[in-house]
Amino acid sequence: MKQGSLRPNKTLLLVLALSGCAGYRAEPLATQAHLASSVAALDRTVPTANTAEPAVILPATQALSVDQIGLLAILNDPDLAAEFGQIEQARAALLTTSTLPNPQLGLGFLALLGGPGSTPAYAVSLSQDITSLITYRPRVAAARAQIGSVNAQLLWQEWQVAQQASLLAVGIYGFDQEITVRTQELSVLTGELGQVRQAAAAGNLDLTDEAPLRAAAASAESALATARLTRLQAWQSLDALLGLQPSVRFDILPPEVAAPPADLASLMASLPERRPDLLALRLGYAAADDQVRAAILTQFPALSLGPAYGKDTSDVSSFGPQMTIALPVFDRNQGGIAGAQATREVLHAQYQAELDATAGTVQALGTNIATLEDDLSRARFAAADAQRALDEANRAYAQNSLDQRALADYQTAALERDLDVINFQAQLNTDKLALGIELGLGLPQTRIAPQPNADPAATHKVSHT
Repeated sequence: MKQGSLRPNKTLLLVLALSGCAGYRAEPLATQAHLASSVAALDRTVPTANTAEPAVILPATQALSVDQIGLLAILNDPDLAAEFGQIEQARAALLTTSTLPNPQLGLGFLALLGGPGSTPAYAVSLSQDITSLITYRPRVAAARAQIGSVNAQLLWQEWQVAQQASLLAVGIYGFDQEITVRTQELSVLTGELGQVRQAAAAGNLDLTDEAPLRAAAASAESALATARLTRLQAWQSLDALLGLQPSVRFDILPPEVAAPPADLASLMASLPERRPDLLALRLGYAAADDQVRAAILTQFPALSLGPAYGKDTSDVSSFGPQMTIALPVFDRNQGGIAGAQATREVLHAQYQAELDATAGTVQALGTNIATLEDDLSRARFAAADAQRALDEANRAYAQNSLDQRALADYQTAALERDLDVINFQAQLNTDKLALGIELGLGLPQTRIAPQPNADPAATHKVSHT
């Protein structure tokens, strides 16, 4: 009865011991690409930081705004799928650091071969590395700071993906407008060239009148082809960011980029607390500082301490503490301390350099935006003036007081002014978007990229920096 009752206990101990061991599970690689064929097939669920609020579902068939396209890129960019693995690597480093080394069990046995002894000799000792306990707190603090740094850097990567997608969307919308205007311009020049050719064939005009129109039409056709190719490349880049097939197209709403804030100085003062890449550098510096502390503590001699029990051949038993200490004759962790201090100095310099570069970029973008707004205002005035001149030319042409060649010049002049407005507006939107990300404005403050193999319909876990 007694022996039977012990068997389940042994089985239970064996199961518990095995349950603490890691197991192997295969994770085969994909055999084909998984590019979506439409926006509806993408992950369109934007989680909220407040779990009480419902998640936002981006539209599947309606036209998308620039901001919505940026969010879609975060949710579906194939490169961001590696985020989960990167943060898990940092967590694994923390687990390794926070796990104390195992105690060392020493066993010794000496068989009695001869002499006055009466029994074999044996020794048992148990020791623990004390140095790991001394450096435990700074090492764990460094690993925790490193997790925060990785998390902030991943958030910054999401911001950059969103900005890139938004910039591509702004560019595509501008190219659509440009292509429309250039198509009209080419149509005007082609029509005028045909009439000149007819007049020249009838002997009413000289061939020299055809040469300027030929050159203008060729230039307009080349510019139109360039705009179409550039738009195609922008679409392909945007599709790649969204995880779409390169032939997928969708409607883009007119860009509505927020005006830059008036008080840039106050935003710059709080920038280190708000922008993820600067926060990542700060946390990385904190981790390096803790690593310096750990390295300094490690310069003390390595020490192991524990109890020891032994019995000699004369059957005399002994018990007492056992200590093993490394003599710091040659190695006092000079290299480890120097390396940790050098890493800290590098991060210190990188943080300052990034902060300086950000301040310079913000000031430059602010100046560029002010200049572009003035240029855009003048371009709009010039476009309106060219349109008024074209209206007068159309009335004159209707009254037979202006020929077709002169009317074509008025038309192309008005179209060129429209192109100026389009180009200035696109560049202004681009700089406003760039300023927003430099200031850390208008983007999610938590990571929203889903974990790999997650159900797109499920609510994502939001990871805070």
